[in-house]
Amino acid sequence: MGELGAFGYEGKRALIVGGATGMGAAAARAVADLGAEVVLMDRIPVDRPGTKAIQVDLSDRAALDVAIDQIDGPVDAVFAAAGVSTGPVLMRVNVIAHRHLVRRLVADGGLGAGSAVCLISSIAGIGWQNHLPRLVEFLDTPDYAAADEWIAQHEGTNTYTFSKQAINAFVAREAYPLMAHGIRINAICPGPTDTPLARAEGWLDGFGADYRRAVGSQPLVPEQMANVMAFLNSPAAAGISGVSLFVDDGHIMSSIGGSWEAGGPVVQFLMTDTSR
Repeated sequence: MGELGAFGYEGKRALIVGGATGMGAAAARAVADLGAEVVLMDRIPVDRPGTKAIQVDLSDRAALDVAIDQIDGPVDAVFAAAGVSTGPVLMRVNVIAHRHLVRRLVADGGLGAGSAVCLISSIAGIGWQNHLPRLVEFLDTPDYAAADEWIAQHEGTNTYTFSKQAINAFVAREAYPLMAHGIRINAICPGPTDTPLARAEGWLDGFGADYRRAVGSQPLVPEQMANVMAFLNSPAAAGISGVSLFVDDGHIMSSIGGSWEAGGPVVQFLMTDTSR
């Protein structure tokens, strides 16, 4: 496997969805440095030497299928990094399109034994287990159009929080059927990370700022997320599947464990089943 052994991507093909900016762009750089051939999808046109770029609007099912056809061959690792924080197509972009892409790649032979998928969730997805019946109902929709219609019929589901809970549930539920094909699937749940989206939304000055001050840490950066994703999609993480991993300097787990008491009320709220 070369000098990097199980951590390397020599001879592998990586698909990065949402790879123009932020964590996706960092993931593209990380796996390219590790030896991967990179295929990049994004709504924004990308001209990056050595990278096959496919422009696509994830909120358009037909356009997404055309883009998938343009991948032109199997991939060894999928990095599903595209996402938005608000808007009428939030669930399409954050969840429905990624689910559709993974399912199509598996059905078409684009993902085979030994391959892996990593999605970007968020600490906002904490407590997804408490909403499992509703999440399962959504995830059991058969296709892109049916999932989109389900969201339209269920008030309060086209939200950032629901999208991240849905990703965590999707990862957990797909671990078994994908492993039957030899495919692993995981997600990362970043804490506040210095990306263009986080800056635009003002997230760096909100949730987690008090924790960072207390421990003396800085906001996380896209490269930290990219390195964790690269590990999870590498052979070095063989045996790890169905996991949504917090990457937040220990903020959430310290809050759950009670050592960071200031985080308790927020975590309790996020973990409460509000569907009853």
